[in-house]
Amino acid sequence: MRYPVPDLPPGEWQESELEVERSRFITWLCHAPTIADFEALLEQARERHPSASHHCTAFIAGPPGEQAAIGFSDDGEPGGTAGRPMFQVLEGSGLGQAGCVVIRYFGGTKLGTGGLARAYAQAVSQALEVLPRREVVERTSLRLRVDFSGEAEARGWLSERRTPVEEADYAADGVWLTVGWPSDVEVDLSPLASRLRGNLEILADD
Repeated sequence: MRYPVPDLPPGEWQESELEVERSRFITWLCHAPTIADFEALLEQARERHPSASHHCTAFIAGPPGEQAAIGFSDDGEPGGTAGRPMFQVLEGSGLGQAGCVVIRYFGGTKLGTGGLARAYAQAVSQALEVLPRREVVERTSLRLRVDFSGEAEARGWLSERRTPVEEADYAADGVWLTVGWPSDVEVDLSPLASRLRGNLEILADD
């Protein structure tokens, strides 16, 4: 499976701001491969904006379509007016491993339930428009044994297919290469076996 994630370093976030009827909506977006990464973002938001009216949240700490490591919160706003609209925008973007906090400073004018839902959704949508992204490729570990003389050939073939060599173990009978094979691509090493004249052994890593 391949999907986009926020291209942000651990512990950092992207910030944007929206004003609606004098209320400020400050959106923080981060890369959240785990729930703990999202919780760290929320903690930072609360520390830096302790006087804000609300810290509403949404996160998907996994691939798009994740059903377990997800969540959203209205943080005191009327039910369904903040967290759920935020989550729907996040989910609709196709992103995975993403967390967001919208920090609201009340401006004195009530927006109503519909206005709140639109404002929180717009705050996230606006932030996503300029969010840097990178692709994540889920991978399966394979172990390949090649002769010493075939190692360079094998590494070159794998590099052409953007398949990383994660580890190399040198034994008396050759080299064992642990590679990260894309999980959405059928394993077909017959072209490499042909290049190596059959001197290739494959072992799926349990």
